[in-house]
Amino acid sequence: MKVHTAQLAGDGRNADRVFLTDNAVIVLDGASAFEPVDIEPSTYAESLGRTIADELTMVPEAPIADAVAKAIRRTTAKLDLRPGASPSSTVAILRTRFGAADLYVLGDSPIHYGTDHLAQRLVDDRLSLVATPEHERYLAQLRAGHGYDDAHRATLAWLQRAQRQARNVEGGYWIAETDPAAASHAFAKTVHRDAIEWAVIATDGAADFIDYCCCGWRDIAQFDKTQLVALLKRIHDWEDQSDPDGRHLPRAKRHDDKTIGVVSSLWA
Repeated sequence: MKVHTAQLAGDGRNADRVFLTDNAVIVLDGASAFEPVDIEPSTYAESLGRTIADELTMVPEAPIADAVAKAIRRTTAKLDLRPGASPSSTVAILRTRFGAADLYVLGDSPIHYGTDHLAQRLVDDRLSLVATPEHERYLAQLRAGHGYDDAHRATLAWLQRAQRQARNVEGGYWIAETDPAAASHAFAKTVHRDAIEWAVIATDGAADFIDYCCCGWRDIAQFDKTQLVALLKRIHDWEDQSDPDGRHLPRAKRHDDKTIGVVSSLWA
């Protein structure tokens, strides 16, 4: 695989992580917490992602869900985490093997992929479907121009409390936290090599803007590191200069962490 990656912190410590193995790209987005949790989301994402990478390095063709489940279990024990008081993290993985690519998405970090003639995506949007009244209130406040004030932060804390009630339960949404069973509830698919020539994995801090401005994912897949760094900086500048209050593109923070990994050729 030919892989390029870039990252840009939002406000403060970057809770996104990206790991590479010989045949896999692993991207994680440690969720920002608007109420106290036991450890930093960045610490959780670092431990989880590194353990997944180690698992997939030791057994390159192991079921991805098994590797993620083991990583959740080991990270929970290592950091002495408690359900509900732990950070959570998305997990997005692209792995190549003979004749096919495995795609795995747990949480809202999408994988865009395709060929010269067709672009597709694997996305997990279940989080956006829970706590609907709270979610709509948060969006409405931003679209009305109230910006990132104390009322916004209070609304986000309220939203996260409601979301937590739906975390890792049937009918809710699934995410890496302390329950290894969440790993088996990811969206996953195997794509024949003829149907995937390129891929892009991005955390929502980058992906949401790319969708908003209708950039071409296939074109971005051909970017080198310098171009990816410039893209993330352009997103950051747009947030500062064109949408500082989140009115046009509502988002939890003015600047979220941004991570992007592109695979311009899976079979090189």
